[in-house]
Amino acid sequence: MTEKKKKFSTSWKRSSQPRKQRKYRYNAPLHVRQKLVHVHLSRELRQKYGTRAVQVRKGDKVKVMRGKFKKQEGKVERVNLKRERIFVTGLEYAKKNGSKVPVAFNPSNLMITVVEINDKRRKLGKERSESKTKAKTEEHKP
Repeated sequence: MTEKKKKFSTSWKRSSQPRKQRKYRYNAPLHVRQKLVHVHLSRELRQKYGTRAVQVRKGDKVKVMRGKFKKQEGKVERVNLKRERIFVTGLEYAKKNGSKVPVAFNPSNLMITVVEINDKRRKLGKERSESKTKAKTEEHKP
């Protein structure tokens, strides 16, 4: 008899067991994985937007904080939600045959220095909280 696979639980809160934490991340659907690719903001942006980290998007300028490419900057070329990896333009490995391979970065090893705000849906920090308070006040008006 085959067992039916359980659906992903969005109500799962926390566990101290690493295996359960890993299971949550591996089985997370894409809309939840979007929250897992948040990147820290630089000090100036943190003060400007009143938030510590935001979801990284294509076009954001990021600085690498760890690894071989430490202190190098570039624009976000691609965000792979399935693998939770971020690709930055200009940062690539050279293979022995001479071809170049883009480097996949973990979001925790990056810091956003310039935010791409051309997207109308992207609301950050203080802007987001202001829009929430506006929505609440409009709900309560008779």
